[in-house]
Amino acid sequence: MKAISVPLACVLALGGSACVACAHLIGDDSHDGTAPHYDFSIAPPQAVQLRGSQLRGDVILMAQAQRPLQPVAVNALPAMAAPFQAFAPKVKVRADGQFLYVESDGMPAHNMMVGITSWQQQVPLPQAYAGNNAWRIPLSPVPSKNPVSIKGRFLRGAVAIAVNGIPIFNPQNNRGEVSQEIGELDQWGGHCGRADDYHYHAAPLHLQGVVGRGQPIACALDGYPIYGLAEPDGSTPSKLDSFNGHETTALGYHYHGSTKYPYINGGFHGEVVERDGQVDPQPRAQPVRQDLPPLRGARITGFTAKDKSYSLKYDVSGETRYVNYVLNDKGSVKFDFVDGRGQVRSETFTPRPGGGGDRPPGEPKGKGGQRKGPGKGDRPPPPPDRGEARPSGGAGGAVAMASYTPKRTGNFALLSSAVASGGALPVEFTGDGASVTPPLEWVGAPPGTKSFAVIMHHVPGPGETKWYWTLYNIPADVRSLSKNAQGVGTLGNNSVNGRAGYAPPHSKGPGAKTYILTAYALSAPVQISAPPSQVNRDVLLAAMKDLILDSAELKVVYDRTAVTGGQKQGGRKP
Repeated sequence: MKAISVPLACVLALGGSACVACAHLIGDDSHDGTAPHYDFSIAPPQAVQLRGSQLRGDVILMAQAQRPLQPVAVNALPAMAAPFQAFAPKVKVRADGQFLYVESDGMPAHNMMVGITSWQQQVPLPQAYAGNNAWRIPLSPVPSKNPVSIKGRFLRGAVAIAVNGIPIFNPQNNRGEVSQEIGELDQWGGHCGRADDYHYHAAPLHLQGVVGRGQPIACALDGYPIYGLAEPDGSTPSKLDSFNGHETTALGYHYHGSTKYPYINGGFHGEVVERDGQVDPQPRAQPVRQDLPPLRGARITGFTAKDKSYSLKYDVSGETRYVNYVLNDKGSVKFDFVDGRGQVRSETFTPRPGGGGDRPPGEPKGKGGQRKGPGKGDRPPPPPDRGEARPSGGAGGAVAMASYTPKRTGNFALLSSAVASGGALPVEFTGDGASVTPPLEWVGAPPGTKSFAVIMHHVPGPGETKWYWTLYNIPADVRSLSKNAQGVGTLGNNSVNGRAGYAPPHSKGPGAKTYILTAYALSAPVQISAPPSQVNRDVLLAAMKDLILDSAELKVVYDRTAVTGGQKQGGRKP
């Protein structure tokens, strides 16, 4: 690979004042915490090659300008494009005179996930960081009059973009913990967020071996570059401010990565817009499934990829387990969860509509026009939270959820004194009536049952699920629930309002809708660390999937038009 000597291209405008009151050397123990382990023996590939099969079927990396500014010819790209071009064609760049746009599928050429001991059960999936949803870097960064630290701030989304097209998040996770110091990161300083999006939380120092010492390994979203542990001439950086940055004659202002906190840029020397806890705008990641709770005691020991197939190997509770998954056409992903006994549970997830950017980052709504700088003009709505995986408690309506069929022998039965299986749900149990829970009774529980759980859900369309009642840790000696049951078991949330409790169905739209009540007989109480308000249907199913001894269904039907007489109802009903 031919080395290209590039002066600092990220910085075309200097001035203002940096935060220099807290100057220190990289690794200075008087300012930094205890150094976590970072495996520098990991050698990155010397040739980076995009395998077309690594991209999801609906992902197209587009190299076209989406803003009204004139695109810059490839041979006239700004110098900051050079380190990103070292990873072409997997990483594409374009410019419009105001921003450098970086496009990738979010999947690095190096291996991933190995070494993580605090795992959120997410796995790497390709993301469509392209076209309107590309990363953007200011070509003329503006020094801020009030530089801001990222400590305790900007805990959502990225703060920088690595030259291999992988976003870099705050070294703190969205709970404020330093990810590198609690086992959340792999040997390359990365892991996956709630959208199964791979990203770093530490400087990807291994990229220096690909781009060379004279090139930055990343660029902060304020437009200033991030170099490795040394200056391009090999000297040790000196007089760094609290953001790991300083100004030199050769390069102007720039940041450095480090092996101790803050690992990357500890703040923003340049102007950025903070919105909803993150730099705005930035690309959206598109999840295909609900995020899952942490799996305590798990350690990831292997990860392999071949064409569209991936396999993650982990150890937990003395067992070796696998998450195998395949990228199908049109973006769906088939998962095979293999337990320590070799038993396989399969689920297929389909992307939710609406993911990705809906217009060029920073482009105002309505009439055309250019943004004159950070914060000017209308901003796009905030993207979904892409921080670390955690149980979701928000109201989301329908979510992508594969049909899940637990063990069902036929000996365990779920009954109701108010409605027969397949019968009409009385109006008092809906939003058009008293909004109370229906009476239930279960019989034929298998030996060894230690607790029960009940879920009420509805499938409005392919790949979608709504849930109205999530109740778990019902004591083993309880065999029924009275009408409007209170104080029995633990209530999880619902998809109608995101709060813990029963949300009665309203059967939006004409015609009858089928709602499914399912009772689960479990071999043990469910262990979930998240608060009940964050326990949704997916979280509960994931937590109890290995505990289910038997299950039973009761299907009921509700036709709202029969109650309202077909009158048009105001407002949005679930």
